[in-house]
Amino acid sequence: MTEAALVEENPEELEEFVIKHTDFRKKLKSAGMNQTQHNQIVNFIWGIADDVLRDVYTRGKYRDIILPFTVLRRLDALLEPTKDKILEMNVKLDELKIDNKEPQLRKVAGYPFYNTSPFTFKRLLGEPGNIHQNLETYLDGFSSNVQDIISKFKLRNQLETMEEGNITFPLIEKFCSSQINLSPDPVTNREGDIIHDGLSNLGMGYVFEELIRRFNEENNEEAGEHFTPREIIKLMTHLIFEPLEGKIREGTYLIYDPACGSGGMLTESEHFANEINPKATFHLYGQEVNPETYAICKADMLIKGEDPEKIAYGSTLSKDGFPNLKFDFMLTNPPYGKSWKIDRDAIVDKKDIIDPRFKVGVPRSSDGQLLFLMNMVSKMKLNSELGSRVASVHNGSSLFTGDAGSGESEIRRHLLENDLVEAIIQLPNGMFYNTGISTYIWVLSNKKEERRKGKIQLIDASEIYQKMRKNLGQKNCELDEDDIKKITTLFLDFEESEISRIFDNEDFGYWKITVERPLRLSWQLDEARLAESENKDTFLSVLKSLQAELGAEVNNDFNILSKKLEAHLKKTETKWKAKEKKEFLDLIAWKDETAEPVIRKKEKGGTIHYEPDSDLRDTENVPLKDNIEEYFRNEVLPHVPDAWIDHDKTSKGYEIGFTKVFYKYEPLRPLEEIEKDILALEEETEGLIKEIIE
Repeated sequence: MTEAALVEENPEELEEFVIKHTDFRKKLKSAGMNQTQHNQIVNFIWGIADDVLRDVYTRGKYRDIILPFTVLRRLDALLEPTKDKILEMNVKLDELKIDNKEPQLRKVAGYPFYNTSPFTFKRLLGEPGNIHQNLETYLDGFSSNVQDIISKFKLRNQLETMEEGNITFPLIEKFCSSQINLSPDPVTNREGDIIHDGLSNLGMGYVFEELIRRFNEENNEEAGEHFTPREIIKLMTHLIFEPLEGKIREGTYLIYDPACGSGGMLTESEHFANEINPKATFHLYGQEVNPETYAICKADMLIKGEDPEKIAYGSTLSKDGFPNLKFDFMLTNPPYGKSWKIDRDAIVDKKDIIDPRFKVGVPRSSDGQLLFLMNMVSKMKLNSELGSRVASVHNGSSLFTGDAGSGESEIRRHLLENDLVEAIIQLPNGMFYNTGISTYIWVLSNKKEERRKGKIQLIDASEIYQKMRKNLGQKNCELDEDDIKKITTLFLDFEESEISRIFDNEDFGYWKITVERPLRLSWQLDEARLAESENKDTFLSVLKSLQAELGAEVNNDFNILSKKLEAHLKKTETKWKAKEKKEFLDLIAWKDETAEPVIRKKEKGGTIHYEPDSDLRDTENVPLKDNIEEYFRNEVLPHVPDAWIDHDKTSKGYEIGFTKVFYKYEPLRPLEEIEKDILALEEETEGLIKEIIE
């Protein structure tokens, strides 16, 4: 349907579409294509699934065929002009018995990939009877980097199903249709008029991204794992690059995403960075553990003319793809609430942390999101003028999970005490496809501007959003251009407001002190207390000896009994093990809050140390800016005057109480109003209850 027809049918929807996609149209224009061309290609490829795959694959499996064949057809179109020269060079290299053919074949192809089979997509159609066998030969002819993509897509696993469904020929025929042009060269008619414009690498990248987006939205249950909504990525790029506007000079910069998914953050950040300074060069690096998503990302890089070898496969946590590189800009949406037990052996040996990236501490094995953050911190540039900037999406647990001394707290401590956190921004709930929980963007820098040094900004952007007309999974809201601008401005202005608060780093630190209270025991040398003990006979003689000296009445000073027992055992040379001594005392003594405190030892100066009662042990979190002793005197001793601090157990912790900062008190409803509602409900239900009973 043309836009004119859409206006006539539903002008309000078109207006909304135009507003939402203005930025996307600018990108298409910069890529040398228009919205019509883009839509035509995407819609045609999208339609192939319904035309060819419907009776052979379920809708959820369409992407398994459409995405890899879109990649192959684009590569095929790029290689078509040099196909015969590649075949000639391959024969020549074989005759010369040259094993490493790759440099020469890449040179002839003009791309970092090639295909040495005698086939192209169009030539495959020339032999319909052998198309299945020839397709396998065609796939085998690709260079190793494309083989990696084919392998991770598991495309060869689909060939048998395609053959059984008899869809191989119509599928390839569709991709060769004259209705679309996936080649960079324009298509003309006999008169020389352009029928289809050529499709640049960047333009093809946008086509591919749109297909990925549509498939992810159709399969929205899993989309959140590998697909970050585009407006979130855009916000992150603004937060990372806008503070450096005018400071990014000509030169080379490295952008990195350790959980890159299908590569959306990398390509979006590169596009925005080029707007900041078109003369600068940006190289994209990423790593992805999911094989299919890795294949999509690598294919996307290949399509756009980026170096696909800069996308590493495997777990970033256990097998760092770029151990020796530092990066200028890093963005990611790591998995949160996901176990990293499978990576644990590569990071921790028993209790020792063996991976230097995580030497600060490791979180509990059920959630590895903070490990991705520390991986990026380890890759910050220390000696460059601009340092490194990081934007990373996390859920709320990264802010507060873990007590003082825990791995999570130690990571937060490292980040704040090294003054790396510029801001944390709460996003609206319902922004992601597979979760409705609160999410936060952490913004880090190791070269803060002067006004931000020693400070951290918290921004509550939870109410800045637009409601979507139709939910996509759990995603029910989105950010428009004005929303992104508003949040970015709050960040750049660095000013206090109702939804922007600025704190010292120390405001989020605390001392965890252990408050002890004395053990108080009463006792009685009564034979009946030994009745159930297996060591009754052993204990009875000692009890009688002590009883003769101390009596059989209840006594509330355990220190008397303790001294007499030690003296008796020494005098009689009775050698009890510690276990036996403990059992004897447990039988005849019990806790009594009215008893005298049990003395552990007395110093020569007269200072008495009491035995602590583990049941009464408590902890207090004292803000770092407060004096511990003063806090203890004012907040603890008035309630428990016999308490003391065990300083050996004092530890430092950090947590960011985001919800406390922005908490808004809502007064309770008046009792009269509540009573009125209850009476109204009773009146409404009275007839219903009577009806049920009858």
